[in-house]
This record gives sequence, structure tokens and C-alpha cells, in this order.
Amino acid sequence: MAEEIIKKNDLIYLILDNRRKWLVTVEEEGEFQTHKGIIKFNEIIGKPFGSVVFSHPHEAQGYKFYVLKPLPSDYVLHMSRKTQIIYPEDAGLILVYSGIGPGSKVVEAGCGSGALTCILGNYVRPDGYIYSYDIREKSLKRALSNVVKANLQDFVSIQYGDILIDDLKHENVDSVVLDMPQPWKAIEKIKNYLKFSGTLVSFSPTIEQVKKTTFALKENGFYEINTYELIKRKFQVKENATHPEVRMIGHTGYITFARKIKDLRNPYREKKPKRDEFVELNGMPLRGNNE
Repeated sequence: MAEEIIKKNDLIYLILDNRRKWLVTVEEEGEFQTHKGIIKFNEIIGKPFGSVVFSHPHEAQGYKFYVLKPLPSDYVLHMSRKTQIIYPEDAGLILVYSGIGPGSKVVEAGCGSGALTCILGNYVRPDGYIYSYDIREKSLKRALSNVVKANLQDFVSIQYGDILIDDLKHENVDSVVLDMPQPWKAIEKIKNYLKFSGTLVSFSPTIEQVKKTTFALKENGFYEINTYELIKRKFQVKENATHPEVRMIGHTGYITFARKIKDLRNPYREKKPKRDEFVELNGMPLRGNNE
């Protein structure tokens, strides 16, 4: 397979060490300044992803930087953001349990900084589309900037919209993803957007949100309702000193999944009402009768 060459305006994942990593757009004649020297983009353009460059001035600095192609997880962890993000492990579960993939049409309510939006946009290519909404202007601007930086604007739209009150005019979408304070209030409306067998995903940081959302899903006839929490541990691997890292993210959020179905009453297996039971007493000797 041919090597993928870095071109101008490509997004690169620039790494100095385990703690200092950046997502950077390569601009012709441009440069990226760090405390360990300057990276000149003209020395990167034309090289394959997976190369290394050295910071200028070489004599005074000369530190080695690694140039990689960004993975979806890199977008999430290193993009510009102000709000809480959905972490890669949660995004992976969302993809697998929702069935979102190439060609999927997805409505997302609560795009935030666009972290999950970018992951979803990356996976629905080339024929799918993500319709993402938010009610916060700052979030919309930041999410749009991150989508453009990830070069996903052909597969993602970022728009102002309140899924609780606005008619977003969608129908037969494959999945609806909610990341909002009161997802249970949106269940009745989004049911009209989903196709039958389509999936609903709701990400919530607290268990009380999960309970209210689950009850709303049941009331609206959804099926296969399940909630999960993922806990990930990273390991430090050294000779004679391999163990889990001391610091970890203990809780990210709860993810609830459900599916829309076209339910019918079962005329064959329903319990039939019991007939009234009575005892015929005619002709039977009764206590106290004088014969």
C-alpha cells in the first residue's frame, strides 16, 4: 500500500513526548512554535505520515518531533474544547451498540465542542451524514471550527436548533444521539425522526438522568433499553514494574441505548379472561333442610 504523503492544509498529530501532543494544520510557509523550538511546515509537506522532524534552531534546540496522521481518538482528546467531552472509549461503545457506520443518517442533539460529532462524521463516510444541533452559540462556533479542521464538513452540518421545541423535519434517520441535560423530555419528539429498528443513544453524567430517560423510553414504546458505564485503566509497562497507572478517569458518564419498534398486540398468547365459576346447588342436600 502506498505511503500517504502530507499535503498543505492537512491536519497532523505532532508529538514531542507522552505529555506534549498537538493537532496542527500544516500551512505552506508556516511554522509551529513550541518551548522546545520551532517546527517549519515546509519540512513536513511532502513527507509521509509517520516521519520525524527536528525543531529549529537545530544547534540550540534540535528536538525530535513525531508526525502522525490523526486518529478519531486524537480529535477527541486534543481538539479545542471548553465543555466536557465524550471520551474515545465511550464513543467506541456508541458506534458499536448504535450500529452507526458508513451510510448512516444521524441526528445529534448537543454537539458541545464537536468531539463525538467528528468521530461520528468520520465513520459515516462516504454516503452518510450527521445533522448536529446545539442551542449555545459558543458551542456551535467551536464545533464548526473543529469539524472544518478535521475536514469533515462534507459529512457534518452544525446548526442552531432546540430538539425539545423545534421541528427539525427529519424522518427515517438511522440513529439519534442525545447529549443534553434533560434527554427524557425529547423522547416523544425524536420517536418521529427515527426509522423502525433505529437506535437512540443518550449520554448522561448522572444516574437520575438515566432513570428519567429510561422511564420515558418505556412509556413511548421503545425496546431493548440498556444502560452501560465504561471504566478504562491504562497500564505502565516496564521491566519488573508493570502495573496500572495510579491516575485514571474514574467516571465519564452513563450511556443508554434503545430501539424503536412497531409493536402489535399478540392475539394468540394473551391471557384470556377466566369464566366465572359457580356451583350448582340444585338437588344437593343442604344442612338444615327438613326432609
